[in-house]
Amino acid sequence: MFTVHYQLNGALGRTGTISTPHGDIQTPAFIPVGTRATVKSVLPEAMKDLGAQALLANAYHLYLQPGADIIDTAGGLGTFMNWPGPTFTDSGGFQVLSLGAGFKKTLSMDSHSVQADDVIAPGKERLAHIDDDGVTFKSHINGSKHRFTPEISMQIQHQLGADIIFAFDELTTLMNSRSYQEEALARTQNWAERCVIEHRRLTDERTGKPHQALFGVVQGAQYEDLRRKAASELVPLGFDGFGIGGAIEKENLGTIVRWVNEELPVDKPRHLLGIGEPDDLFTAVENGADTFDCVGPSRVARSSRVYAMTGRYNINVAASRRDFNPIDPECDCYTCGHYTKAYLHHLFKTNEMIGATLCTIHNERFMVRLVDQMRAAISNGTFTDFKQDFLRRHYG
Repeated sequence: MFTVHYQLNGALGRTGTISTPHGDIQTPAFIPVGTRATVKSVLPEAMKDLGAQALLANAYHLYLQPGADIIDTAGGLGTFMNWPGPTFTDSGGFQVLSLGAGFKKTLSMDSHSVQADDVIAPGKERLAHIDDDGVTFKSHINGSKHRFTPEISMQIQHQLGADIIFAFDELTTLMNSRSYQEEALARTQNWAERCVIEHRRLTDERTGKPHQALFGVVQGAQYEDLRRKAASELVPLGFDGFGIGGAIEKENLGTIVRWVNEELPVDKPRHLLGIGEPDDLFTAVENGADTFDCVGPSRVARSSRVYAMTGRYNINVAASRRDFNPIDPECDCYTCGHYTKAYLHHLFKTNEMIGATLCTIHNERFMVRLVDQMRAAISNGTFTDFKQDFLRRHYG
């Protein structure tokens, strides 16, 4: 399933190929997020044209709407959304727990030095309750009651039919105490074992379906011993690859990814969950992450923020009103080839939906191309120079 090609000198970074029933993924690779079987405001065909090799969708959201059984009947996630390439689905654990605590995109990291094991957003009701068997939660859409267990997560993801799926895990925050981190890690390990058993049962039962690779998820917050323990204990379970999850402070990202990847086998792919800023991608690649997903590029595009070689900026400011240059003159995306900052500024000022579409196309292409360039730089031995030049220009 995974072949390593080139190793980054003096580091854990590498290039490789992940083989799936719907095509190969050349790594390292940025995987855009299509939360509800769509990258918001962009056609799947456009995602293919801008160079995306695979897309990731969210099991939690697709379970609630339209229902995993409907996607199964349609022929699987790729067929349902008219995406011809490989697909990933996460386990649903992040959404169950983050939305269940009243947070939308992430769990609050504010004042994480104050430990609190019952994290909840101010003024919100707790919608998710964890026990050793699974999680009971209320839908953030209509308040209906549901339950996810490792077995149910596997059943949902098998119906969704993605090429790469993830074991159900408990997401913790930086606010949780050390004792709770240990408790959650033991629970995640137990759930991983149950996921493997159920995945194998479903694979045998659902004959004729394309093979699905199962990735275990490494948690452990920012504790070295817990991260290494989690990684090493997942290896014997026979996962096809591994996800690196959990809340991580930006300044500790490289260190934690390195701890984990020093424990994981070199012949299995590693996916870093929810990371997508350019400097974070360089850090992750250096320390051995192969693929990454993040909603960031599409989310910020919808609020008129765009990436360029010289940094991220807002297209909706007065300076763009009479600027007839592209977002980034060095970008090869469709948007930069055909539209000016002045036009995009006009679209956002008049609340025209196509503004979000054009900026999303650009941002996704920027991230996909950036990681493609990292892969080429590893292959030709210029990664360090490429990194230094990009970070100097982008962040000043």
